[in-house]
Amino acid sequence: MMTALFVMAGIAIVLGAALGFSAIRFRVEGNPLVSKIDAVLPQTQCGQCGYPGCKPYATAIASGEADINKCPPGGEEGIHKLAELLGVEFKPFGEGTQPKAKAVAFIDENVCIGCTLCLQACPVDAIVGAAKQMHTIIAPECTGCELCIAPCPVDCIDMIPLEENIDNWKWRYPVYALTPAQ
Repeated sequence: MMTALFVMAGIAIVLGAALGFSAIRFRVEGNPLVSKIDAVLPQTQCGQCGYPGCKPYATAIASGEADINKCPPGGEEGIHKLAELLGVEFKPFGEGTQPKAKAVAFIDENVCIGCTLCLQACPVDAIVGAAKQMHTIIAPECTGCELCIAPCPVDCIDMIPLEENIDNWKWRYPVYALTPAQ
């Protein structure tokens, strides 16, 4: 009986050591460029670029399968940052990926039935509510990705364009594009 336990323990130690060595020796590290590109993207996970999220789009850019000009939420500023990071020339938005005016979702609380489908669709948790209760939007958190609109069965969500004011205004081009060359 004891011999069998020692044999099994010995086999477990040998196999554990072999697996540990294999994990270290054959480790597959991710592409660090993908992480850098992903950090530049807006993380809305909206799919407007044609990919299911920002990480798959970053992977496609790093592998050369996608252009840098497919992310409407990132805007032209995002394209400039990606071009600078990758050392390529700036490309204006491609066909079908024009940026929209900044907008925020608005839920008509009189029509909302509290189905929670919009809660599940929101990638940034900008919707507050509970089942069978009306929902509302946390406007500063909303990225305007429009992912909450499609699943709503009563069509109570609208996108309200944001007017440009001092709180949300940005330079159209990065500062380095406006400074004279040295």
